[in-house]
Amino acid sequence: MSSKNNTEVIIDGKIFTLSGYESEDYLQKVATYINNKITEYKKNDSFKRQPADVRATLVTLNIADDYFKAKKQADTLESDMEVKDKQLYDIKHQLIAAQIQNESLQKEIDELKLKLNDAQKDTIRLEARLTEIKESTPAPKEKKTTTTKRKTAKKDNIADMDLSNFDI
Repeated sequence: MSSKNNTEVIIDGKIFTLSGYESEDYLQKVATYINNKITEYKKNDSFKRQPADVRATLVTLNIADDYFKAKKQADTLESDMEVKDKQLYDIKHQLIAAQIQNESLQKEIDELKLKLNDAQKDTIRLEARLTEIKESTPAPKEKKTTTTKRKTAKKDNIADMDLSNFDI
């Protein structure tokens, strides 16, 4: 724990000794704030006409008002920060989920590329095999073609026959 500081400050023309664990600069800053408030109100003629205890109470009330306004603003900012922290957490979670999905899809793409590559190799092999088979197989003989033509001609002759002589 840090040591307690004793600092002499001037407030409204009077010397006070402030004690606290805060730095001397901080204690001087507090005294300056109070002096500024007193100076601000001394500019008002109606404030000057008030008894000393009323003036002290008015300054105290205004300092308390500043405190509660600052506290409300700090609470609002803290609440906003909590909301933003939650949003940031949710966004980070979504980002991680998207990265995981991206990695999964990238793996799937890589696997599909391998399959495509294998399929292309198979296609090339099959085309080469087909070409090899075509080159090694002799061309069909013309006899077969003539035979087919004769069969077709016989069928045509039967169709041309006069069937009226037959009893059906």
